[in-house]
Amino acid sequence: MELKRAGFQPSKKGPEEWFTGTVRLDPLNAPPPPARVSCASVTFEPGARTNWHTHPLGQTLIVTAGCGWTQCEGEPRVEIRAGDVIWCPPGHKHWHGATSTTAMTHIAIQEALDGKNVEWLEKVTDEQYGKDWKHARSIVTS
Repeated sequence: MELKRAGFQPSKKGPEEWFTGTVRLDPLNAPPPPARVSCASVTFEPGARTNWHTHPLGQTLIVTAGCGWTQCEGEPRVEIRAGDVIWCPPGHKHWHGATSTTAMTHIAIQEALDGKNVEWLEKVTDEQYGKDWKHARSIVTS
């Protein structure tokens, strides 16, 4: 068994190649092979977001604080709040981040395929990020 105490791993600034705005990455777990699942706590300051990206085996997000937005390509942007759990299927192009006025933290859990758990794509433009913000909706499923 391996115990990783809180604060054992230093926080990292989210790289500009993957994010827009101020993002903090706090690694939680990335066990050695043959394990393939890794997870991190990601905090987005207001206006911050990921680039468009995909995951070869999907991704689960657990929102732990604040309010944010997420969007799959071709679908409307949706609001996400603390307590929400989001599943993004394998290969779905999407982004996620804070709203324009509120920070958001989530735990991101993804599984690697052939050693790769994400494919980073182009930046979400300010126009894409702000488009139809008054019409953002929440997804509720049972």
